Amino acid sequence: MTVMGRLFILFIIHLGMFLLGMLMMKSGLYVLSGDRLKRWILHFTKTPVQSFLTGTIATALLQSSSAMMVLTVGLVATGYLTFQQSIGIILGSNIGSTITTELITLDLGTSIIPMLLAGAFLVFFARHRIGYSIGMTLVGLACLFFAMEGFSGLAKPLSTNPLVHEWLQRTNRSHAFGVLVGTVLTALIQSSAATIGIAMGFLHERLLTLPAGIAILLGANIGTCVTALLASIGASREAKFTAYTHLWLNVAGVGVFSFLIAPFAHIVRLFASSPDVQLAHASVLFNVICSVVALPFTRWMEWWIYRIHGINNRS
Repeated sequence: MTVMGRLFILFIIHLGMFLLGMLMMKSGLYVLSGDRLKRWILHFTKTPVQSFLTGTIATALLQSSSAMMVLTVGLVATGYLTFQQSIGIILGSNIGSTITTELITLDLGTSIIPMLLAGAFLVFFARHRIGYSIGMTLVGLACLFFAMEGFSGLAKPLSTNPLVHEWLQRTNRSHAFGVLVGTVLTALIQSSAATIGIAMGFLHERLLTLPAGIAILLGANIGTCVTALLASIGASREAKFTAYTHLWLNVAGVGVFSFLIAPFAHIVRLFASSPDVQLAHASVLFNVICSVVALPFTRWMEWWIYRIHGINNRS
């Protein structure tokens, strides 16, 4: 096997480790919250603001906007939530998902191994579900940090491959291509955090420019909608509207920001010196701005979704 072949296999292994870490964190935190999370969502969604805050906090707990959207689509499909209530949750989930990208920018150094060992000990020997949950979360976090180190370490060697080099150059030249890359990659691996993590690895080695990284970030916000769309197949009309709203809101936000990538990159550079941290902050700013601006218009969005998908009334 060639050196480049081994590098690509290592890259796939680190990607798998990242996705495994996300799954373990999600599982650990869900075990801790259990059915209380669903009850909490059902109870605190009476107003758009409540739905918005609930979506933010619940997604931060689940560590996955995709998981939150699948849960929301399911609750709407079974009639526990209305389509209108789901709009606020969607807006909040986009913000809650940015917690992961901020976490993976932390530099824990040699603390990762003790974190992994402590987590593994709790997973195998804890007698209470709280200890097990904490253990799963710690192991998941350790996997994320190991994967991020791998992405950074493999970025420069991989960039010597002609295809990867051409991809990097084309992404640096064209924001539209970067958005496409982020969309397709996220749709394939079903994790916007993993897509952003890969971009961070190349940014850390200065192989991608910050505007190119932001373009990939914007595309990742569209690609993450695929999960909810898949979950809505065969579901009720209201559940389909929830998935459509998630897609349209993200497409609208990306459409606006795609014309503002250069000034947006200039702004986020003011908050950090490291380009990978800048990208994490860009993710937070983008989602907070889009969600907060859209929140007062939830009723209008509800009417618009009904209208554009051929429903002129709620019957």
